[in-house]
Amino acid sequence: MAAPLTLATATPGGGFPAYGEAFVAAIEAADPGLRLLPRNTRGSTENVPLLLSGAVDLALVQGEVVQAAFAGGAAPGGLGILWAMYSAPGLFVVRADSPARSIADLRGRRIAWGARGSGLVLLARAVLDGLGLDAERDFDPVFLDRAGDGPAMVLAGQVAALWGGGAGWPGFAAVAAGPAGARFIAPAAAEIPGILARQPFLRPMALPAGSYAGQDSAVESVGSWSFVLARPGLAEPLGHRL
Repeated sequence: MAAPLTLATATPGGGFPAYGEAFVAAIEAADPGLRLLPRNTRGSTENVPLLLSGAVDLALVQGEVVQAAFAGGAAPGGLGILWAMYSAPGLFVVRADSPARSIADLRGRRIAWGARGSGLVLLARAVLDGLGLDAERDFDPVFLDRAGDGPAMVLAGQVAALWGGGAGWPGFAAVAAGPAGARFIAPAAAEIPGILARQPFLRPMALPAGSYAGQDSAVESVGSWSFVLARPGLAEPLGHRL
């Protein structure tokens, strides 16, 4: 059996570790000759340097970080893109009994933005910049050591909202499963064109109805795709096997 490949994910409790576990199980079931070892990290902003240094073989990376890394049009240091993972429309989640129904309602409130190294935090900054807002100036920010700490803070009323993205995201699922249920808050329809004009790497995206318990209608927002990246020098035949 070949030497194991290391897969960098993110902080415990977030979407990347959950995806990483499923990814490893699927790859090893399809090709028993491959062995992958998931590794928790601080998130997307750490994962690219880990790849470039050869400390990990594969990494899950949020679209905003991929965009920055490939902005010059060439793969930095020989990084490779294996495939796109999933789309992540950016959203806030609040308890369903919260009076907040818009981003304006959350201004000045205590918000859990996620782990500082997370690509979702960069997505938040990009969306807010498109609205003329700043995560630290216009809100009372909480940056987490572990992505999994955020839902409990919402449920306990320690923060007004948690920022996250996409369907199947563990933080959203935890809040939606709470006794009060959940409500999702996204940019207003009239605000989305301005965000996209200022942040052209983002795309209009929707969270499909039924993605979470009690979510009866789709939620329109903006977001990006996440990717599986490979370190420089990873053998091309191995990449094809993956």
